[in-house]
Amino acid sequence: MEDAVQSGSLVAVTNLREFFHDSMQTALRQQQIAVDDHTEHYVVNVLTTFARTDELYENTPEGMRLKPLAHMLAEASEAKSVQQRDAALRRLGDVSLFIAGFFAQSFARKLVDIDYHIAMGGRAYGTLADNMRNTIRGHAFAAVFMELAQKFQRLVDVLNDVAEMSYTHSDKDVLRQYEIWMKTGSPRAYGILRRLGVSPVPVVARSEH
Repeated sequence: MEDAVQSGSLVAVTNLREFFHDSMQTALRQQQIAVDDHTEHYVVNVLTTFARTDELYENTPEGMRLKPLAHMLAEASEAKSVQQRDAALRRLGDVSLFIAGFFAQSFARKLVDIDYHIAMGGRAYGTLADNMRNTIRGHAFAAVFMELAQKFQRLVDVLNDVAEMSYTHSDKDVLRQYEIWMKTGSPRAYGILRRLGVSPVPVVARSEH
């Protein structure tokens, strides 16, 4: 049995897949985002899989570690077969989506921010869609990966909602949400800022005279 935190208390979740499915549908409605049923099913599978840390992290001599996205991209570029290349691209997209969706707040003090994960994940899914479009076996998946690529940032917003449904934003979140909005154009971050009484205005660089 899995546990989820809601309103400061633990809520028993007997089926993690159903929990993610219901939460994602709620978040999609809140964000007014439409995705194909196959795409929604794919994302729910990613969440269910990576809920287990042994699926997300990799065993190294230093312990369980999350491989840097740049290393995953290098593995895809250096793959010795089409299958290995596509598997590496798929993991790159999946990990980027999960990390950006569930750990957006934790990027605040790191050199690599959420926009990097969005860019890397979106490109990985887009390349994967192009690779699969011309194959009989992969044609059915090409549309899913293309939608994931095209709506990557919006789906990150959806997963942010899934991760934070029990969280009430306060004034201390203003700077971080403004940062996310500036870097990604996230409608969700914009909405949070407006609810906190902030009207976001892009910073325009002044020209030197």
